Amino acid sequence: MNWQEVCDHPNLRNLPFKIELNEYGKIVMAPVRVSHSAYQLAVGHLMESMRSDGKGLAACAIHTHGGTKVADVAWASRERFEQIKHEVECSVAPEVCVEVFSPGNTDKEMHEKRELYFETDAEEVWYCDEDGRLSFFDVESPRSTSRIFPEFHQNIEL
Repeated sequence: MNWQEVCDHPNLRNLPFKIELNEYGKIVMAPVRVSHSAYQLAVGHLMESMRSDGKGLAACAIHTHGGTKVADVAWASRERFEQIKHEVECSVAPEVCVEVFSPGNTDKEMHEKRELYFETDAEEVWYCDEDGRLSFFDVESPRSTSRIFPEFHQNIEL
């Protein structure tokens, strides 16, 4: 299966959980809690309020060599958004890709997704843990703050 087929399949619309494709075209499902959705919205809202020179994106599908990965939240500059806005899945990652942790996420899985986003030209990857604490990474190492959003909160309160 490819991402276009997933998007067009009538039985896969309005699912109550997040799905992605692995490198073999198989659907991977991840249930999310209410707090997960709240953190997604809070991060996206803050991004949109802090910068007007790009677009915040929710559940952003990104084509990687490891399958289609879906960043919970992303931010793309105007230039990058113009490049990807009509695509079914992003051929190039938005500059910032954010993963909100769910109970089933493993460190290995999150590290692999981070590397896939960087290989697809993300400039930063952020993690939001189940308590709302944010971790920031660029392609070289962890960062104490975001370079793209230097004033971004390091903790999201619900």
